[in-house]
Amino acid sequence: MYDLICIGASWGGLQAVGRVLSDLSPELDLPVAIAQHRHPDAQEATLADLLSLRTDRAVLDVEDKMPIQPRHVYIAPQNYHLLVERDSFALSVDERIRFARPSIDVLFETAAHAYGAGVIGIILTGANDDGAHGLARIKQAGGVAVIQDPLGAARRTMPDAAIAATVADAVLPVEEIANFLYGLWVNPATAAKPPVRATETSAEARATR
Repeated sequence: MYDLICIGASWGGLQAVGRVLSDLSPELDLPVAIAQHRHPDAQEATLADLLSLRTDRAVLDVEDKMPIQPRHVYIAPQNYHLLVERDSFALSVDERIRFARPSIDVLFETAAHAYGAGVIGIILTGANDDGAHGLARIKQAGGVAVIQDPLGAARRTMPDAAIAATVADAVLPVEEIANFLYGLWVNPATAAKPPVRATETSAEARATR
């Protein structure tokens, strides 16, 4: 059984993350932790406020030592790294990693260390390679690696880097990710099956509709 969903996104991430959250089944009660790159001048509460409009789950900016609770969505605060400990979060103002703070790699790597095979990592749209190493670490720890189909991403650099870094369990259009997560929830053995990959033909067909 799984313990935590971790999502990383950058350029175009608001729409992609919002779509995943809005599509999550009410039956799936896993907590969700999100590291999204934002403009340095972005208002602190804006992301949590906007995402709360897309889901009936509680959406919170993380505070240091905040406990992890089911059916909650946790946002890495602006200019802080979000670290996962067993049953709680920690915050850090250590140096930026790949020019980013919060760093997706930090979130994913600490989640893998805390929960091992209980982590589902998701890389969405973005314009750099942050998160690729962290997603590979989740996979190495026995967790599940999910990547947005680069052909449908607002910026494909981040999903392309993640695909190059690890063997993903699924590469899917953003509108299909929540359904895949629900399948994992009701049948964890799904992750042991051959990877699910959206074909370029079908992705191109969707893009032209």
